[in-house]
This record gives sequence, structure tokens and C-alpha cells, in this order.
Amino acid sequence: MLILKCAACKRKLWRYDKIGPGEVLRCHKARIQKMYNSQMNGQKIQCSCGKDVGIDKGTFYKMIAKAFTYSGTKRN
Repeated sequence: MLILKCAACKRKLWRYDKIGPGEVLRCHKARIQKMYNSQMNGQKIQCSCGKDVGIDKGTFYKMIAKAFTYSGTKRN
């Protein structure tokens, strides 16, 4: 389980169940366990500080690589 945080203000965005060893390029909506400090602004996902962290693509969020950090373990 990973905790994604905003790179600018370090607030928690959501808790995500990552499957596989790769990078976090997409966050599938079905695997998001809990939302914390994120909000929708049109098609963009923003932290509560106003920084864009991803783009809504339907069933998943396409993540902006430098906009977030994460900690935790990935599931194989």
C-alpha cells in the first residue's frame, strides 16, 4: 500500500494499492483506498494547495511525475 503526497506541500493525497514493481504512472480509481487532500478542477486533479498532480482519463488518473512523492510498499 502506498501513500501519495504532494511534492510541494507534503500533504497526503490518497492511499493506493500498487500492483507490480514499476513506476507510479497511472493510479486506477478502483485501487484508491482513501482520498485525503485532493480535489477535481475540470479534468485535473489538484492538491488542496493548488498544485496539479494528475489528469483524469476515465478509469485512471495519469500522474504528473514531479508533482508527487510516495512511500510504502508495492504488491507483486
